[in-house]
Amino acid sequence: MDSPATSQVLLLALVALFTIAAYLWLPAGRPRSTSEPVRRGQQPPKDDRTFRLRGVPPHWNAGDVKSFLEEHYRSADPIIKSLAPEIHGQSSTSTVTFESAASLPGSTRPIPLPKPPGDQPTRNVSLDDNFHGITTLFAPPPEDHKVDVIAISGLGGHAFGSFKERGGDHMWLRDALPHDLTGENTDRPMARVMTYGYESTVAQSRSIQNLEDLATSFHNSLLALANAPTVRPIVLIAHSLGGLIVKQTMIALSKSKNEDDLRLVQAVYGIVFFGVPHDGMDTSSLIAMVGNGPNRPLVDSISRINSQILGIQQREFHTVLGSEGDSEIVCFYETVESPTAQNTDGEWTMTGPAVTLVTKSSATHCRPWENGPEHVCAVARTHSDMVKFGPQDHEYDKARERLKGLVRRALRVRRRIQSSNSKFLVPYNCNPDFVGRSEILEDLKRQLGPGRHRGAITPRPRVALHGLGGVGKTQIALAYVYWLQETCPEVSVFWVHASSAERFRQSYASIAQECQIPSYDDPKIDMLLLVKKWLERKDCGRWLMVIDNADDTQVFFGQPAEPMNTGTSSPDGNLGRYLPECAHGTILVTTRNKQTGSRLTQGKCPIEVGKMDEDESGQLLRATLDGVSANSAELLTLSSRLECLPLALVQATAFMKENTISVGDYLQLLDKSDQNLVDLLSGEFETVGRDSGTPRAVAETWMLSFEQIQKQNAFTGEILSLMSLFDRQAIPSKFLYNKQQQGGEPTTEIQFTKALGVLKAFSFVTEDKDHNLDMHRLVQRVTQRWLDNKGTIQRFAGQALLAVSQAYPYGDFENRALKAVELRKAVLGDEHPDTLSSAANLASTYWKQGRWKEAETLQVQVMEISKKVLGDEHPDTLNNAANLASTYWKQGRWKEAETLHVQVMEMNKKVLGDEHPDTLSSVANLASKYRDQGRWKEAETLDVQVMEMKKKVLGDEHPDTLSSAANLASTYRNQGRWKEAETLQVQVMEMYKKVLGDEHPDTLSSVANLASTYWNQGRWKEAETLEVQVMEMSKKVLGDEHPDTLNCMHNLAFTWKSQGNFENALALLQNCLHLRQQILGPDHPDTIVTRTVLSGWTKEAA
Repeated sequence: MDSPATSQVLLLALVALFTIAAYLWLPAGRPRSTSEPVRRGQQPPKDDRTFRLRGVPPHWNAGDVKSFLEEHYRSADPIIKSLAPEIHGQSSTSTVTFESAASLPGSTRPIPLPKPPGDQPTRNVSLDDNFHGITTLFAPPPEDHKVDVIAISGLGGHAFGSFKERGGDHMWLRDALPHDLTGENTDRPMARVMTYGYESTVAQSRSIQNLEDLATSFHNSLLALANAPTVRPIVLIAHSLGGLIVKQTMIALSKSKNEDDLRLVQAVYGIVFFGVPHDGMDTSSLIAMVGNGPNRPLVDSISRINSQILGIQQREFHTVLGSEGDSEIVCFYETVESPTAQNTDGEWTMTGPAVTLVTKSSATHCRPWENGPEHVCAVARTHSDMVKFGPQDHEYDKARERLKGLVRRALRVRRRIQSSNSKFLVPYNCNPDFVGRSEILEDLKRQLGPGRHRGAITPRPRVALHGLGGVGKTQIALAYVYWLQETCPEVSVFWVHASSAERFRQSYASIAQECQIPSYDDPKIDMLLLVKKWLERKDCGRWLMVIDNADDTQVFFGQPAEPMNTGTSSPDGNLGRYLPECAHGTILVTTRNKQTGSRLTQGKCPIEVGKMDEDESGQLLRATLDGVSANSAELLTLSSRLECLPLALVQATAFMKENTISVGDYLQLLDKSDQNLVDLLSGEFETVGRDSGTPRAVAETWMLSFEQIQKQNAFTGEILSLMSLFDRQAIPSKFLYNKQQQGGEPTTEIQFTKALGVLKAFSFVTEDKDHNLDMHRLVQRVTQRWLDNKGTIQRFAGQALLAVSQAYPYGDFENRALKAVELRKAVLGDEHPDTLSSAANLASTYWKQGRWKEAETLQVQVMEISKKVLGDEHPDTLNNAANLASTYWKQGRWKEAETLHVQVMEMNKKVLGDEHPDTLSSVANLASKYRDQGRWKEAETLDVQVMEMKKKVLGDEHPDTLSSAANLASTYRNQGRWKEAETLQVQVMEMYKKVLGDEHPDTLSSVANLASTYWNQGRWKEAETLEVQVMEMSKKVLGDEHPDTLNCMHNLAFTWKSQGNFENALALLQNCLHLRQQILGPDHPDTIVTRTVLSGWTKEAA
């Protein structure tokens, strides 16, 4: 056991020499001289020091740090080696080297940060190379952080330099170890690695610290770890004197009654000692160097001879970390002799005899049960080099493997110890199919506190998740508690079912029994109060309580609850007063009712859980389908059909697996009818995280909420029922506000606001800035099924129609058409075929009134929606396109009209066939466009085809046949074939009068056409007679300003002029131009023609 005295003397001499050299070569207290000029062409001297930059803003990255340093040390060329959060979490620390030595500080130097906005004070960062205190070299992401590793150097050492490769930049604690300590099931780093530095020089030291003082300083630096929300397992690495400081610190912590101190010593699982002189050393030569300096007591305290403190350490240390199996210590010892210092002619040189500075017996004399090869290991290095490892260093491999095993066992043992002192009363297994929701989980981690630095956000004792039933609130809570168990096993978790007062009481009784709370089996005890008070006791430890399915406000804030005993079964109560309140406990609430969540969290705004996004929905479907065939497009469609609602998606996959059908087959079932949709949402199935006391099916889950709303506020239930019978989007509030309450009482604004507030709180409806309401599509369908089951759907359907009728009272024909559109929009929705039909009729009304711009706007809307809903080739879509083409034609936009007419005609032929009436109408429309463009031959060809086909299909007297004959006659007239035109027009006119009557617009058009033919033949009197009749009848039937009436005025003016009645003709044409400019606009072709003619007549009159 004893070693030669000369070895101890030489050890101390060597340490002293290293210290003197450190002062002579790298003076930490004074800046280097920069007065010596650098010659041109000469490279500035390379500085191999590593600097520490502390106080870095937490949001900065390495690039930000580099830019900041370059701004302050322009010629130094900084290289950022690491950047990690400091242990208090409020700022970060960076390690930096510089290519150039110019302008580098030799001591700590504050550097101001950029001035923040507003009145915030300017902060500083500090640049130093002494590394005193704790320095974080590496920190994994918070979710991966499982263990803390802290290294402490020896006497005369340096917190960074002692562990850095000799002659190189590799620092194994920073550059290698973090990436070797990875999770058991991942390759991600899990250890935060830190160093601790202290004033450790020997020669010329002004420090009066002894071993206890150094331990106290180390102790104080460790308190930041104890103040963190989670104290992780700690592994210490100590070299030489650093090991004695560690031992003294652990002894002091174990004797303390302070809670933070006890948490620290309990967290330390393992220590790795490198060359630590547990039995002390001979200090005679070292004393000669120190003399009577202020650090003499420290040197005396580590002497092998008569060192009281080392003797006390040996007696007390072996029990401070518990008994065998509770902790683990590994001791490394050197096997290469170190050169010693020798004083020659007053100068210290490394020329003394090589010796073993710390013997194996001294380096490994620690705890009696750890003297075997699994806890003792040799390092083929000198004393100072035994903690200096380079890249690919085989000696590092020994340290790495010991540390990996130590950390792995630390996690297992610590989890077992912590778990034995905590409770995890969760009724569900971890859901292996849980995906996504990362933002909400991170929000929970920030707000509930455990596992996060307190500086990041002030932890809230109560947090609520609210959202639509089936949106995944319980699954998120379940994922959070299993994360918490993994990250903070010392935190107890209690799961409380809160769907009813009885379920709440049962959960509390289960907690009391599982935790063996004193008096839990007393039948007279108030169980709710017993559990509350027990959880509020500090010795209960930290805990989280999940209040799941807290949907009923009256359960928590209703009538006072009876004391809990064997005979209590009251469903009501004021259970909110039994929720514990204390600094060491937090509560997570899941609720469908935002109002309940807000009250349970004492007015804090709950976290809203919305539907999944498409990526999350796809991940969930893939995770739960288990081999059911599907492609990405089908999964996307299914997600969309089920509104990306997690419970509905899981229910769908359960149905597919149970019935062995594909996603495509399931989609076909969904799309067949709303009845199928609700049936599929009503089927029971099994899934993780659903309480046995609550329904598993989506539809049943919502219906339970409907019943709860109806029971607590009948008027709110009536509003929900009424809303389900309108289109689900943009429901005007006025449809609902005038609804009377049961008993005929009128609705007040406050009652209506409260009713809507309840529906919004349950996420059944949302309200936009215009106070229009939207209802969730699936909720609407399930509400309709609920009404059908209750036999009340017809009553509410009648109320819905009445509400719309009152909002849009009947008026003239246009108002009736408009009301039909609004009514169908409200009840059926914008895209329902019946709504489109009503909109098309309203556009036709505008068209017949000559309001072509309004007709065009509505027709474009109808056509686009028709394409989307019915498809491009549907007959209704083609009819809508034809109507729009006719409107273009009426506006003189002939090219657009022709293009659209050709498209419609070709599509009608393809879809309906050549003889279908719609096909013939499209051909006739195209012929009309050719006629307007003067393309008479093309028009005639089409006109003949249409007329003959219509005679064959519809008969000679059908209005469409007559219309085609009239078109052919018009073509004859335009070609100057007057006799053929006249003969055909007389036949058409007589047949129209017979079939449609004298006043029908088509009859009037046929009379006007015959009058034009007379005019072209110079038969002015006959033409005038017919034109006067047509104009007067047109005014009566269509109105003075109708475009057809204006055509009559235009034609009659020409006839009067031809008869020599120039004055009346000019006045009539002037009136016609005025009306056309007002009705059709100045650029309409008819307006332009009238203006041109009038201009010529005016000149002629002049």
